[in-house]
Amino acid sequence: MKKSLKFLLCAGLFLGMINTAFAAKKFVLITMDSMDEHWLSVKKGAEKKAAELEGVELLFRAPAGKVDPNEQTRMVEDAINQNVDAILIAPSDKSALAPVVDRAIESKIPVVIIDSPIDSEGYVTFLSTDNYAAGALAADTLANLVDKKGKVAIINAQPGAGTAIARSSGFEDRLKSTYPEMKVVTIQYSNGDKSLALNQATDIMTANPDLVGFYASNEGSTVGVSRALEEAGKGGVIKLVGFDFSKDTITGLNNGTIQASMVQNPEMMGYKGVEAAFKFINKETVENHMDTGVKVVTKKDL
Repeated sequence: MKKSLKFLLCAGLFLGMINTAFAAKKFVLITMDSMDEHWLSVKKGAEKKAAELEGVELLFRAPAGKVDPNEQTRMVEDAINQNVDAILIAPSDKSALAPVVDRAIESKIPVVIIDSPIDSEGYVTFLSTDNYAAGALAADTLANLVDKKGKVAIINAQPGAGTAIARSSGFEDRLKSTYPEMKVVTIQYSNGDKSLALNQATDIMTANPDLVGFYASNEGSTVGVSRALEEAGKGGVIKLVGFDFSKDTITGLNNGTIQASMVQNPEMMGYKGVEAAFKFINKETVENHMDTGVKVVTKKDL
């Protein structure tokens, strides 16, 4: 009887160890918002890889509104308190999110940075478009559409986000170095809000009747400017080079309010992000930075 009891206890302990060893790893993905199709594509890619791995439970978190560094900070703090196995985050402000990301890293939680950089060190990897190069490519594209001269305006996403800074800097630097007859008359921030971008673009056109082009640096800004051009009857007259790919940007490309869009691969960011976290946990080598690419899409590519 004693031997049987001892055997059962040992067997129970052994099974407990097996269950612990093979328990699902809990990853949390935190994006800038839950509405923009870009972030939904990141989520889709992350979910796809998590399902393939079978040993990963993926939780999705995002601010209820558009772009809220404080809310993202709270979400990272919650993930730390829950002792998750990995955090994947697209920081909406590279400085504001750095302290809490540092705390996660100090807590031995692997952190993968997606889409936008952060003022932190020690993360597993950073997956993104080369946003500075993409901004320069957008400048080349718009310049060729407007005969390399004239006034243009920038509707950027959110101030403080590394992605927005790089996309704007790449665009402006290329204009200054290569297209001296082009001038940026204003840079405004829509925070990715389509309605705000529409109103901003409308006001810019009113203030600058000789405007020849817009550069919009994310999906929400692009769609908002596209709608403003359509309402003003300026589609195709004032050229628009935008960013990202969605049903609304496809509509703009088809109706001529958008001439070109810089298209990323957000699904790959999510997919490779989960893969990188899983590899790191299993002590496999992970590259410090992965460029997920960008290409120019026009109506003829549809």
